[in-house]
Order: sequence, then C-alpha cells, then structure tokens
Amino acid sequence: MKFRVLIPQDITEIGKKYLQQNDCEIRILDDYSVENICKNVTDCDAILARTANYPEEIFKCGKNLKVIGKHGVSCDNIDLDAAAKFNVKVCYTPEANAESVAEHTLALLLACAKKIVKMDNSARTGEWELRDKIKTVDLSGKTLGIIGFGRIGQLVAKKAALGFDMNVLVLRHHPGKGDLPNYVHECYNIDELFINSDFLSLHSPLTKKTINLVNKERLQMMKPTAYLINTSRGAEVDEDALYEALKSGTIAGAGLDVFTEEPATKENPLFKLDNVTVSAHNASHTQESMDRMSLGAAQGIVEVLYGKKLTCPAN
Repeated sequence: MKFRVLIPQDITEIGKKYLQQNDCEIRILDDYSVENICKNVTDCDAILARTANYPEEIFKCGKNLKVIGKHGVSCDNIDLDAAAKFNVKVCYTPEANAESVAEHTLALLLACAKKIVKMDNSARTGEWELRDKIKTVDLSGKTLGIIGFGRIGQLVAKKAALGFDMNVLVLRHHPGKGDLPNYVHECYNIDELFINSDFLSLHSPLTKKTINLVNKERLQMMKPTAYLINTSRGAEVDEDALYEALKSGTIAGAGLDVFTEEPATKENPLFKLDNVTVSAHNASHTQESMDRMSLGAAQGIVEVLYGKKLTCPAN
C-alpha cells in the first residue's frame, strides 16, 4: 500500500524522489488556497508544507492526515494547536537554511553600506560623477547589533566579526544562558542595542512579544547613520514607523527581505525610498537550501508514516 502525500507548493526533485522511493504517491497542486488544499487533502496521509496557511479547517478535512512536514524553519503558518487536537504530528527543518539566510543577511548589510543598488543605477545611466557624491562606509570597526542568537544569528555574528572585523553585540532571549564566543558581547537591554548599533539585524522568531519589536520609539533611539536589516519576519517591524524614519533621515537606510504583508506589492511605500534595499523573502532560496528543506521535510514525513521517532518535531 502506498501513502499519499499532498504537496500544495512544489519542491525540488530530491524531496519528491525520496518520498517516491519510500512508497509515497505525491500529488502537487497549482492552487494552494485553503479551499483547494481542503478539497485535495481528504484522502492524504501527509502534507509537505511550504508557505501556505494551514488553519484548523484543513485538519478537519484531512481525515487520514498523520503528519505535516514543514519545508522551512518556522511553523507560524501552521495551526499547531489544531494539529495537536487532530493528533497530527508536525516536523520541520531547523538546520536547513541557516547558512543561506546568514549569507543573505550579510549581502543586504553590504548592499546598504556600499550603496550597491544606487551605484549600479548611476553607472548604468551614465551618471559616473555620482561616485564622488554617494558616500559609502566600511564595515570594519562598526558595531553590529543582533537580536536573537539562534542558528542564523550565531552564523551572522561569526561571519561579521571574523570576516569583516565588526564589533558584535547580541541580545539573547535567554540572557546569560551558556557561553558566548569571545568575538561577541552580550547586551542585556534592548534599548542599548538600538542606541549603540551601526547596523541592527533581526533574527528573532515571530511571537506576540516580537510583533512590532522595531517601533517608532526604538527607531528614534538609533544613530542617524545606522541601518536596519531584517531577514526574520516582516511583522517584527512597524512598517509605517520605518517608512517615516527612513524618509526623515532618522536612520540612514534599511535592507529588507521580509514584509508585513506578503507577497509585497509595488504599492508598498517603502519601495519608493532610495535608501531601502529589498529582496522578495528569498534569503533561504539558494539551490542548496531548497534541497535541504525539501529532503528534510520528506524525511520527517517518512519517519512518521513508518512509525519511527521524529528527528525534528515541531509539536
């Protein structure tokens, strides 16, 4: 007997092949609305989930559903309470994209410091003289503040300190717990981090406490030469307050991979500012990371379907 696995949003071949090699029949959708997932999940044993939402109604429709394997490191799009209520296990891929997101964070940080987008545009349009007017900065000797010191935050700190000779301050969710590497200094007050950082990078999970963590008051604490980098979750930043801070020169700029509403549209006022560098929530979308997430989610599904102990349970 084959298991049935629903894949509402397509994944790379390595994950699909692994499922098929383990007696799983896969069904890929071209519409990942809640309504269409509900319609297709009725006879499925598992879902391999990406960014679509998984509210309680999907669990109600999935009469045979045993597991959801999350292609990613966060399960905030899955109703974990509903999963528990309907006895559905949820697994995820916590190690899969840390390196990729850390590298993307540094890419945004460099793009802000060196004003890469603006320099690129001026060179392409023949405004060569702007090279003497656009002021860029070095990273060496600057202070990078990191909020959240999990896998990604730790990699960003290591690359920034050892690769770019930056001073690194970190704010941990469990301050003082465990040793820190000697190139990192712990900060115990979040306001001090905003005040002292030349670059401030967010790496916190999205919780009730971190919604609008970056607000008007904290943005006003930052240096006028400082930059905000966000590759975490858009809802951690009050976008209206950030727009005003960027427009007024309260801070120098921002590098953003995530937004409050996604997909972000061209009407987002932040896109009208030339001191913002953006990407489309694709920090984790390297080929290597997509393969790791694809395979990891598939492996978790197979573990549950074959009655094995879950390597990476989320609930």
